[in-house]
Amino acid sequence: MNEDFWLVVPVAVVWAILGVLYALAPWGDMIGYAWVWGFGSVLFMGLGGLLLRRTAVHGKT
Repeated sequence: MNEDFWLVVPVAVVWAILGVLYALAPWGDMIGYAWVWGFGSVLFMGLGGLLLRRTAVHGKT
């Protein structure tokens, strides 16, 4: 497994948690931040997926 993948995973998890927390915040102003953190979470999860795919491709050769 690639070390880069394991560095990206905690970042994606933290962004996802922050997105959920901002979405569930009792004050109404924070819902915009939920979109930002949620998009960041998806972005980092996509990066993690690309890193896994790259590791799988390089592992076969």
